[in-house]
Amino acid sequence: MQPRSQSACLCCAGIFDVATKKERIDELEHLSAEPGFWDDQERAQLLMKERQDMVTAVESLEAFEASCTDVEELLELAEMEEDDSFLPEVEQQLANVEVSLDRSEFERMMSGSNDRSDALVQINAGAGGTESCDWANMLLRMYTRWAESEGFKVSMVDMLAGEEAGIRNAVLQVTGPYAYGYLKAENGVHRLVRISPFDSQARRHTSFASVFVLPEHDDEIDIDINPADLRIDTYRASGAGGQHVNRTDSAVRITHLPTGVVVACQAERSQHKNRDKAMKVLAARLADLERKRRNAERDEIEAAKKGINFGSQIRSYVLQPYRMVKDLRTSHETSNTDAVLDGDLDGFIKAYLMMNAENPEA
Repeated sequence: MQPRSQSACLCCAGIFDVATKKERIDELEHLSAEPGFWDDQERAQLLMKERQDMVTAVESLEAFEASCTDVEELLELAEMEEDDSFLPEVEQQLANVEVSLDRSEFERMMSGSNDRSDALVQINAGAGGTESCDWANMLLRMYTRWAESEGFKVSMVDMLAGEEAGIRNAVLQVTGPYAYGYLKAENGVHRLVRISPFDSQARRHTSFASVFVLPEHDDEIDIDINPADLRIDTYRASGAGGQHVNRTDSAVRITHLPTGVVVACQAERSQHKNRDKAMKVLAARLADLERKRRNAERDEIEAAKKGINFGSQIRSYVLQPYRMVKDLRTSHETSNTDAVLDGDLDGFIKAYLMMNAENPEA
């Protein structure tokens, strides 16, 4: 027990340099107090974001150290009193510390300029008709459950229901530190093989859906949207939502005329709030287009532009004739398909992050 506890504490002290981070926080605070600091708004915002990131990191690391100290004190108490009844509590606290350290270690590997950003997750049904619409809805549920289990805030931006079942497409907003850094692992086409619940002859079907993840904010790209370039349409929100939603034109669709990008939002009762959310999605889409224009060969989202069919999938979910979920990029796999579809994606996400850490060009 004790060597394991000491190992966790050494991990806290060795992998992360709290003193250096505190020095940088002090430096940024002095900078922000200087005259003219806010004259350059873009630079000031970047520095203040860096400061907040540092503060969050230090708070987490200090919490780790406090947990390590608690574990050591419990161990000392158990040894002094020769009482093994403390050991289950020690094991639980130590397990919590190791889980937190493991997560922080993966977050440390996310060095991309947008990895800390909130994420917009777009899910589109592909080839397969009703089957694919149902599959897209299953993915929507999977990502919602994963995000909620990780402590992220999830909200629906837009959704179009399928004709018979499921959804044709949906856009989720996932809010929280490193939301994009984690979810970027999900970009691409997802393939499902199962006995169709919509087939009266119980035949096996293959369905496809694409997942397209964008950072909500881009620190490197300044997007200036000219109101004259926009066509804004309002319409009545679809689906269940009460009398207010059904009787007012609260939903908003925005078309960016120069690029042809179209975004929509009907999640809020207020037309004004729907417009604000749609504008955020539009800014993210335009930033992504500019990022691809600047560095197309390094674009990590290009896979999501491929055909939603055979030959372009990143992950297969097989429920029949055997049960297996396998990522074709990392070869990570599991036979616990129910857990994955319930949102247990950590193994796949971490395998992808490890692969990118070892080979950034992949």
